[in-house]
Amino acid sequence: MSTSAVPGQSCVIVGASAAGVCAAVALRGHGYRGRVTLVDADPNLPYERPPLSKGLLDGESAGLVPIQPPSVYQDLDIALRLGERVVGIDPAALTVRLSGGDVLGCGRLVLATGVAARRLTTPGADADNVLSLRDAADAVRLHARLARGGPLVIIGAGFIGLELAAVARRRGIEVTVVEAQPYPLASVLGPAVADLMTRLHRDHGVRLLTGVTVTEFLGSPAGVEAVRLSDGRRVPAATVVVGIGVRPRTELARTARIDVDDWGIPVNEFGQTSRAWIYATGDVASQPHPHLTARGRLEHWEAAQRHGTAVGSTIAGSPVRYTAPPYAWSDQYDTTLQIIGRPRRSDDFVLREGAVPDRFLAFWLRHGRIAAAAGMGAAREVGVVKRLIAGNVPVDSRLLSDPGLDLRGTLKQHLVRKSAQ
Repeated sequence: MSTSAVPGQSCVIVGASAAGVCAAVALRGHGYRGRVTLVDADPNLPYERPPLSKGLLDGESAGLVPIQPPSVYQDLDIALRLGERVVGIDPAALTVRLSGGDVLGCGRLVLATGVAARRLTTPGADADNVLSLRDAADAVRLHARLARGGPLVIIGAGFIGLELAAVARRRGIEVTVVEAQPYPLASVLGPAVADLMTRLHRDHGVRLLTGVTVTEFLGSPAGVEAVRLSDGRRVPAATVVVGIGVRPRTELARTARIDVDDWGIPVNEFGQTSRAWIYATGDVASQPHPHLTARGRLEHWEAAQRHGTAVGSTIAGSPVRYTAPPYAWSDQYDTTLQIIGRPRRSDDFVLREGAVPDRFLAFWLRHGRIAAAAGMGAAREVGVVKRLIAGNVPVDSRLLSDPGLDLRGTLKQHLVRKSAQ
């Protein structure tokens, strides 16, 4: 596909993430004829982030999977400025300045700057073998460290921490996970499902320590040899990975004097910031969404894709709101955890009978309808639940606990009744 630029019309997208790339592709897909430039400090062709933790040790590479093949950018006339950083925004001139000195005009600007790993201020946290995992460079370093063996200490039992623990255990590496909360993924799954996740990892030999924090890294700047915990225990470590959450990359937004909040860059339902010509998308966007109780971030891969696509469509003149139920998945050993929707503490919780750590299905109900669900090794069922949530289908909570309930039949009956009305 070739495009001819409309004079004065151009869009610069900062961040070649899933959200940024999807915004660029959607611009062209909806007929945008101006210049489209995608800028990212990472020198690699835009790549998927999930495989960095999900398949880190499965091959000799860092697991880089292109978001789009190189030909797509050429065919859609999307200019890539990789290995370059945007260092400033001039709101009056409608320009951005790159680290190499170039200045790009932009009638529309999209900030897809994402999030950065939170750092520990604990003494010794700057040692060479204390790592995080956010990009390809991190993955290469971690891959090299783990090739030497363990023990590995992971601080934080979130998605990245648990995925990395699973990959490391499959390679026979000794793993200890340290989590400050009483159970892993505390803010996402609730205690019953978290207990299943705990059992899954302990069954695979992970030492999972909850309700404790790291108070000191023991060793030298050249390398941590152990971590000391808040309960006094000392845990040996050849490599430490810190996964204690993220902070939004809002530095550029501040240079343009755009509003920011604790979640990131506030946007309206169409992705616009406090400056109408500047948009934000993906992990950095603090957005309103029907599945959130208040403005917040939706940090998972599919949410980034959908929100980026909606923003690109909107800029091209076809306004789209991102309202689909958020979906996330996490590879755990030989199975996959899937989560649809956002549970709330006030929801009615139902766990299907017969749940075991590597296969279960849980529901959160709100006003007689499924608001969220989590399934391990239950891809087919979760697929149907997505449609039940999207269709706002009434369900009987007493029946959901029965593994014999035909969810597909429930959906089909609802569709038949709806078509007859």
